[in-house]
Amino acid sequence: MALRTLLAAIVAAFGIFTAAAAQDSAWVQVEAQPTMAKAEDRAEAWASIFPDVTGYKTRTGWIAIVLGPYAPAEAAGRLNDLKSQGLIPGDAFVSDGGDLRDKVIDMATAAPVVTTPDEPVVGAPIVAPTVIQPADETPEEARASEALLTPEQRVDLQKALGWYGFYAGAHDGAFGKGTRASMAALQEAKGYEVTGILTTTQRNALLDGYDADQAEFGFRSESVAEAGIEITLPFGAVEFDGYEPPFVKYREKNGSGIKILLISEPGGAEALAGLYDLLQTLKDVPPEGERSKGEDNFTINATGPDVQSYAYAATSRGMVKGYLVVWKPAVADKMARILPALKSTFRPVGDKALDPGLVPMEDAVRLGLLAGLEVKRPTLSRSGFFVDAKGTVATVADAVAQCTRITIDHDTEATVTLTDQGIALLTPKSPLSPPAFAQIAPAPAPGTELAVAGYSYEDKLPAPVLTLGTFEEAKGLNGEAGLARLSAPVLDGDRGGPVIEPRGGVVGILIPGGAPQGKALPEGVAFAASAQVLSDAMTKAGLTATAQDAAAPVATPDAMNRSALGMTVLVSCWN
Repeated sequence: MALRTLLAAIVAAFGIFTAAAAQDSAWVQVEAQPTMAKAEDRAEAWASIFPDVTGYKTRTGWIAIVLGPYAPAEAAGRLNDLKSQGLIPGDAFVSDGGDLRDKVIDMATAAPVVTTPDEPVVGAPIVAPTVIQPADETPEEARASEALLTPEQRVDLQKALGWYGFYAGAHDGAFGKGTRASMAALQEAKGYEVTGILTTTQRNALLDGYDADQAEFGFRSESVAEAGIEITLPFGAVEFDGYEPPFVKYREKNGSGIKILLISEPGGAEALAGLYDLLQTLKDVPPEGERSKGEDNFTINATGPDVQSYAYAATSRGMVKGYLVVWKPAVADKMARILPALKSTFRPVGDKALDPGLVPMEDAVRLGLLAGLEVKRPTLSRSGFFVDAKGTVATVADAVAQCTRITIDHDTEATVTLTDQGIALLTPKSPLSPPAFAQIAPAPAPGTELAVAGYSYEDKLPAPVLTLGTFEEAKGLNGEAGLARLSAPVLDGDRGGPVIEPRGGVVGILIPGGAPQGKALPEGVAFAASAQVLSDAMTKAGLTATAQDAAAPVATPDAMNRSALGMTVLVSCWN
């Protein structure tokens, strides 16, 4: 940066810049000590861990203990690797040598350090030494050196302060109350004397760390004209992976554990709400974590044991734009530096959104993939139906046994209120207003045509279907009460669905089993728990079943469909 060149020139003008600050070399400074005796003692301790420990006198007379030298990019990587392993202090930094004078310690040429019984054994935990930063300038001297900065260099300082979360104002180069407060916050966090004016060494350390992060993550401004989005992305960690509307995909690079999706599609509030629901179905968006959804934007900050993610999207001028970032918990420290950059640089531009026709989204959904992210799938899904106007749902007990989470129609979470005789009653966690609910009817005569409404293919279809059949008798094969035998080609996904007679009344709930032990029944034989069993369960739960009007006429096919499909829901069990 231009600031580094100017600072080097200033230091050299005062006779304090030496050959140690070669332009093509950098060091990792781990600590500094005020006396030679203390510095030698600390250098010897560091040399028991690292082979390239040296010490340099600084302008203030303190001795800086450093690792290196390295190429600048290598130094940045070395710093972050050692910090992530907890081998060096958290406030260690990359030095370009601008404050280093004479080399006074070189452990690489010193006699090997001998481990005695009183010293830690190999493999013992390494305790990072405390870094003591020298007070290299008085506030008056710091203000004087700060006055030599150009407007561009002052902006660079604000950017670096913002990068580390200390500054949120405009990058205008004006050091007002906000900038001074951020400098004071940085000094307090680093254990410096709090003056609100950074010294030359403090500015160097701040900018060295900022530059090291930029070099490590490969930040570069990305302008995606097709999506109408501008954002700064870490191209050291991700690379372009193509379009899959409404997403522009960037896959992880070099095993970074990070991937990014830019979001762009035509639409307003309805499209935004649909996108919000869509993201909840992805495995890379865990159910845990904070959600915030308004009329024109949403944020998702999802945290799970195996994956974490952050999503933001907003609608404006008939377009929805945003981004989704996914990372592994092991790289959370890196994301703490990357995510603020994404948030601060994301910008919708122009009047163009990603063309949905580039790639048909339906194909991706059918494959169970969405922009390279695996869609979350329930452990199993069965059918259920509303039994009152409050949205209470009846289903089969085995559909919701041992579930960590239960949902109704994908989105609404529910809890089990009661299980009784193989039936479960579910209460939605958020209010529902069902378009139809069960009207309980007596068992029809044998041979009566009926229909079973259900999600025959579990969650593979977006709506329930009607399966036609016949009511055979109001008891089990061995005369069991509370059962009804049916003839209908039902599937496992239909279990829990309502059995409906010609006038639209519910005469039972489809259940599994019913066959005598060890017997295989002919195809099409099915069983239902009777409407009386359902009514009894509702009474035990403090609910009131609604009886069908005795004078109700035979329903038309359209009326039957509306009633059956309006009351039937998909019940999903998640683990």
